[in-house]
Amino acid sequence: MVLQDAVLDSEDVRGFLNSLAMTAAEQLSTETAPVLCGVTLLRPRRMATVASSSVEAEKMDELQYEHNDGPCLRAAREEKVYRVEDFRTEDRFGGYSADVAEHGMLSAIGVPIVLDGQANAGLNLYSPRVRGFDDAAVEKARAFARDTSNALRTAVRIADLTDHSRDLETAMQNRTIIDVAAGIIMGQNRCSQDEAMMILKMASNSRNQKLSAVAAAVVESVTQAPVATHFD
Repeated sequence: MVLQDAVLDSEDVRGFLNSLAMTAAEQLSTETAPVLCGVTLLRPRRMATVASSSVEAEKMDELQYEHNDGPCLRAAREEKVYRVEDFRTEDRFGGYSADVAEHGMLSAIGVPIVLDGQANAGLNLYSPRVRGFDDAAVEKARAFARDTSNALRTAVRIADLTDHSRDLETAMQNRTIIDVAAGIIMGQNRCSQDEAMMILKMASNSRNQKLSAVAAAVVESVTQAPVATHFD
């Protein structure tokens, strides 16, 4: 599979990362040493998206999120390789190491995927064997991470554009609801728009609710129906 094609064929970043993880697992496995692969993507103000080559690999990555630590998270954050030769004796990652070992994974490597500040990403490889990754395997993983960084940057840009569009639509919806509520208050109280907005803001502060939520309640009190906005 061409990785750039995976970006085009995926509906979202998670879909692309799943394709990437499966490709990495295929390229880095051998008949005698199969590995699991997971990908961690950390983006500002967003929950990390974890993709994997298998359900078991995803479980291993999820453990890192529970502990907020592990070789892949550190690789992504610090942009350096972390290698674990035996989780049963590993002491750098607190309780995460014991949890992974209980699931039958004994060694791992976390390799950073450099994204030039747009986000942080890491490739995580697991093996059920002690010292499952030698120096050659680490270099192969490094090369794969380098080769995939451009494609992953593309996926992040797509996600950023999608998020921006979604945030803009939400802002427009909230602004519309607030304007409608202000109009209702102006009609009921025969006041100016500024005075109506002041009433809404005072209610928002006193109730400890977002301004848009207070505005929606005002509109619903008149329409007796849930608020809906239309931008078609």
